[in-house]
Amino acid sequence: MTKVLVLYYSSYGHIEQMAEAMAEGAREDGAEVHIRRVAETAPDAVVQAAHFKTDSPHAVIEGPEALVAYDAIIIGAPTRYGRMPSQIAAFLDTTGGLWARGALNGKVGGAFTSTASQHGGQETTLFSIITNLLHLGMTIVGLDYGFQAQMGVDEVLGGSPYGATTISGGDGSRQPHAEELAGARYQGKRIAQTAAKLLG
Repeated sequence: MTKVLVLYYSSYGHIEQMAEAMAEGAREDGAEVHIRRVAETAPDAVVQAAHFKTDSPHAVIEGPEALVAYDAIIIGAPTRYGRMPSQIAAFLDTTGGLWARGALNGKVGGAFTSTASQHGGQETTLFSIITNLLHLGMTIVGLDYGFQAQMGVDEVLGGSPYGATTISGGDGSRQPHAEELAGARYQGKRIAQTAAKLLG
């Protein structure tokens, strides 16, 4: 059975919801899926002042060695100035040993993100994650145009061929749209399918 990890960081819960949708999609293809989050690195005073979401049903990942057990790794994070936030970067910075021995070569990877605004850096954030995955030797699967909902222009929606996305609004009040969650499920299923084919 294909093993898939959905690894994320979420300040306000938007990415957490997208992670659940990614996992649902991967499970549709019969994969064993685990959802983990990275540790919070912001000081408690910042977390409290910014009203970060501090409760989560998902455990913090044990460390970089945990990645080796998976056939596919999907990483999600909100944008910070058009790139991944420091919490995800700090975790990825611990994977040097995996890179040195090629431990993730040939595994499948993908990325997803959220931004406050429609043009708030979704694609650059996805590429900041994807770049790390490519250096780790992974094969990348995005949100292909088989998911036609990303082509619509009748309403403001996330979605990019580089990965599923959502838009939170400047105050974080907008929750992931049904089509954005559908995009995450679609990408999760595609990643699981690709990993299964490569394993076969």
